[in-house]
Amino acid sequence: MLALLDSASLYFRAFYALPDSMTAPDGQQVNAVRGFADAIARVLTERRPTRLVACLDADWRPAFRVRALPTYKTHRVADMAHNIEEVPDTLTPQIPIILDLLDAFGLATAEADGYEADDVIGALAARETADPVEVVTGDRDLFQLVRAEPTPVSVVYVGAGWAKVATMGPAEIAAKYGLPVANAGPAYADMAALRGDPSDGLPGVAGIGEKTAAKLITRFGSLEGLVAAAAQDNSPVPQRWREALAAEAKYVAAAPLVVRVATDAEVTVDRDDRVPAKPRDLDRVRDLQERWNLSVSVDRLLDALG
Repeated sequence: MLALLDSASLYFRAFYALPDSMTAPDGQQVNAVRGFADAIARVLTERRPTRLVACLDADWRPAFRVRALPTYKTHRVADMAHNIEEVPDTLTPQIPIILDLLDAFGLATAEADGYEADDVIGALAARETADPVEVVTGDRDLFQLVRAEPTPVSVVYVGAGWAKVATMGPAEIAAKYGLPVANAGPAYADMAALRGDPSDGLPGVAGIGEKTAAKLITRFGSLEGLVAAAAQDNSPVPQRWREALAAEAKYVAAAPLVVRVATDAEVTVDRDDRVPAKPRDLDRVRDLQERWNLSVSVDRLLDALG
């Protein structure tokens, strides 16, 4: 099995879930590092992947999405001129430590110039033809990747915490949201586009909530199918929804490019993605453990490899 980690989702959640009293000897906060290491150990122990890739943002707010929808993630921009994301001051210095730890353990990372981690995950999942794929994330946007063939792709959703982890495949997505199981993943993306998502700056279509969006996508097959049906003479789309779609025509045209992951992104994986039987550089792992006071988190990850 191939595990694809939504790295930023996991370390952001660790940062907010764990106490800021977790510090290195020099006072540097390391709660995100320790939580991220614990998450990988948990994935290795509980999910038993033979391959694993920590997927990274090369660009957290890609230009092609901003061109299509200028409101995309605007509320999270700290510096608009340089497209810099607003990140807590005590989290930013922890990210290089996470990358150092992954490198010392010999765990693969991947990114794609000009794309988000979601796109990296989507591209790696789309091209996988050998092993089942599990996407580990706290972000529901990646529900759109679930599929049954040619190899199954499911999402290990940790948005409610590891104690309430849920494995979501096509059947689970279809049942939860009232979508067709045959194309539950793409249908979820189209439903999300109609519904909107304020956390990403997606306004959605006024008056169309999640349940209505799911019913419309299920009936007409896709967002494109819905728009085409709404434009017909004697349209089968109820008038109120035709009017709503017409009022938000510009958004509806742009939304698919913004919401759907770019499965054609050119991804670079930095090393063999097979889970190593032992750390690539144990001395460096121990040095990082001592330097940053990573304590039992590193021990758990070492045990998980063994």
